[in-house]
Amino acid sequence: MNGGGLDALLMLLQTAQNATILRVASGAVANLAMNETNQGLIMSKGGARLLSDTASKTDDPQTLRMVAGAIANLCGNVTLHTALKQGGGIKALLGMARSANADVIAQVARGLANFAKCETREVIQGHKTEHSLLMEDGALAWLIVNSKTTSDSTRRHIELALCHLAQNEENAQDFINSGGLEELLRISSESAREDIRNLAKKTLRSNPMFQAHIHADR
Repeated sequence: MNGGGLDALLMLLQTAQNATILRVASGAVANLAMNETNQGLIMSKGGARLLSDTASKTDDPQTLRMVAGAIANLCGNVTLHTALKQGGGIKALLGMARSANADVIAQVARGLANFAKCETREVIQGHKTEHSLLMEDGALAWLIVNSKTTSDSTRRHIELALCHLAQNEENAQDFINSGGLEELLRISSESAREDIRNLAKKTLRSNPMFQAHIHADR
């Protein structure tokens, strides 16, 4: 899509009051946000703030699902993470998690998993050494509270997000203080998926702080 078409869609998000128009515009932005080039364009035009504002002015589950889906797609691009957080994208994502709609919550979980996976890849490759950006907006607490959700796909996203966040040793103290370590232990034995159980076990084994805490409790 050319920049003018995107400008028109973002303008609709900013000005539209009609629920149907907001829903359609949000859906179009979510689709565009699946493409890396478009992701950069959306962010450069203030898309994070516009999506966040859209989330705050509607309670329509279908619109929220589209907005959460758009932000979840943007979360998959590590170069946008700081701008996404500064634009209120993560806070908006967690705000939409208050929706009782299972599809909205699934998109929120997918976004957090995308963000955590990209961020942790940077940590493992040595490009990033600091605390996760997700920790500052209460994402860890939300993931822990919702990790036993009945939806299989949402639970998988949440378990993966927890495993990825725990791979960053700078987050270890937060995990220990918040009950995240216990959740990781539970996932390592109870997750319905073998690959996630194995990832949790590997994460627990490789973190000296976790190991010391586990052995001290025995």
